[in-house]
Amino acid sequence: MVATKRKRRGGLEVQAKKPKKSRKDSGQPVKQASVEKEVKEEDRDRIPGPVCKGKWKNKERILIFSSRGINFRTRHLMQDLRMLMPHSKADTKMDRKDKLFVINEVCEMKNCNKCIYFEAKKKQDLYMWLSNSPHGPSAKFLVQNIHTLAELKMTGNCLKGSRPLLSFDPAFDELPHYALLKELLIQIFSTPRYHPKSQPFVDHVFTFTILDNRIWFRNFQIIEEDAALVEIGPRFVLNLIKIFQGSFGGPTLYENPHYQSPNMHRRIVRSITAAKYREKQQVKDVQKMRKKEPKTILPHDPTADVFDIPAEEKPVEIQWVKPEPKVDLTARKRRIYKRHRKLQQKMNRGSAK
Repeated sequence: MVATKRKRRGGLEVQAKKPKKSRKDSGQPVKQASVEKEVKEEDRDRIPGPVCKGKWKNKERILIFSSRGINFRTRHLMQDLRMLMPHSKADTKMDRKDKLFVINEVCEMKNCNKCIYFEAKKKQDLYMWLSNSPHGPSAKFLVQNIHTLAELKMTGNCLKGSRPLLSFDPAFDELPHYALLKELLIQIFSTPRYHPKSQPFVDHVFTFTILDNRIWFRNFQIIEEDAALVEIGPRFVLNLIKIFQGSFGGPTLYENPHYQSPNMHRRIVRSITAAKYREKQQVKDVQKMRKKEPKTILPHDPTADVFDIPAEEKPVEIQWVKPEPKVDLTARKRRIYKRHRKLQQKMNRGSAK
């Protein structure tokens, strides 16, 4: 087909003129092909850039805050989690008298659909709520063995805002309540892709391990050379109490039969120490009673002295001569020194005259 050219103001189509071929242009296709091959080879050797332009679709936002009465370690743990999770938001401390259902309204005001709430009781017990606001489910944990980033001083390090890998114990897939917790932890701790505050790198991993009916949280750095793991921190242990159908309440889906409240644990420890004190007092009373009892005198056994061998009697020596006095060498040296000193003083006086 011959290329045709159309006029702008309408009219008949005019055939476009073909460009004239010259001898110089005849060798261009070969050169272009060789250039394309070189470019392709260079592209193969190149390492693709870490950033790929995409759209931020997963709009997960997590609200991390606490109640009043927390200690310094809990505050530092909360700050560490906010630093590790760029998709988190902060809020002021909530009053203890307020009911937990108020948190759903706070999440709605902050435009957050997940929540991590730290609840302090008796200034020594810390509870953590993980909730999907406002429809649920939610889980309540007792937080134990808290170690923050500033406290651990580990050698590991990671880029602030980088996206983590999530590693779960195989036991999470065995029981249904652990599978529910796994999905809740994935939605809370995973940083959304293409989040504005996140970095397009994966250089650390969050591990969730089940041991002794508790969930152990650790944060490790992934070293590029040999893919070894170095701990960064923080670290803590979550002891599951209950899983609720709603957000911060509702019907109970699961209750941990192995859970022991901190008050019960302290009570058992006190009872053990009291039992030890009672045993010591009973032993002392028995010893006093034995001392007061009259001692039973046993009759002499004639066979008890059968194998006793009497010692040889040494002759008594009487000293008739007075022993010589002992020479005190230190006193003699002192006297000689004094004489020598007096002589020197006399000689010095004579020479002065």
